[in-house]
Amino acid sequence: MSLSAKDLTVGYDRKTISEHLDLDVPDGRFTAIIGPNACGKSTLLRALSRLLKPRAGEVLLDGRDINSRPAKEVARRLGLLPQSSIAPDGIAVAELVARGRFPHQKLIRQWTAQDEAAVIAAMAATGVTELSGELVDTLSGGQRQRVWVAMVLAQQTPIVLLDEPTTFLDIAHQIELLELCVRLNREQGTTMVAVLHDLNQACRYADHIVVMKDGRIVEQGDPRTVVTAELIEEVFGLGCRIIDDPETGTPLVIPRSTVVRLA
Repeated sequence: MSLSAKDLTVGYDRKTISEHLDLDVPDGRFTAIIGPNACGKSTLLRALSRLLKPRAGEVLLDGRDINSRPAKEVARRLGLLPQSSIAPDGIAVAELVARGRFPHQKLIRQWTAQDEAAVIAAMAATGVTELSGELVDTLSGGQRQRVWVAMVLAQQTPIVLLDEPTTFLDIAHQIELLELCVRLNREQGTTMVAVLHDLNQACRYADHIVVMKDGRIVEQGDPRTVVTAELIEEVFGLGCRIIDDPETGTPLVIPRSTVVRLA
């Protein structure tokens, strides 16, 4: 299962966000896309998922233009959690998660034991089983985010794209979600691609990192070789030191402070 962008130009209305982008998503790896606000991270993810049609170039899924393939066929291979999702009014958690099974169902919908098992497993993995009967619009932001992740997991696709998946989550649930991504990647071989804002979380959990600035990919590779103080200064304008994370040995970004701490 392969996903790539070739000479990609994307934008909205009359504004071009990125031009001539080339990216090969490493198969079976966990890739994090990082960069400053408005640098093109989410736009790239939307193009990779077929939500945004390129102005030029192409996105290839298994060597074929993703925009030439039937939507349901793409949905069986690629799952997406967009940056913001709106649930239908009055829908229960279990019903929303079950919608992740739609790409696997035939014209005459038949709910199978496999569908049921996928939904149960997805809700258990994201910790929303006890919320199954609750209405989605009554949940907190963090609970809703986990329900949306469960719906994507219920799709059971070999590629999963996540746009800022830790939004609204407290620190404990952020870690739980990222560790779930790692388990899916290592145990099931799922190719994970996530847009992340937290540099240290990206370095700790992803084994491939893509760094963007001003619509361009400026660097990519193993976080241990890519993430340097010079790169962080260049991309984010942030002075910092890079030390080894005492838990994982991955790069840990320590911002320099100009504030004098009072005794």
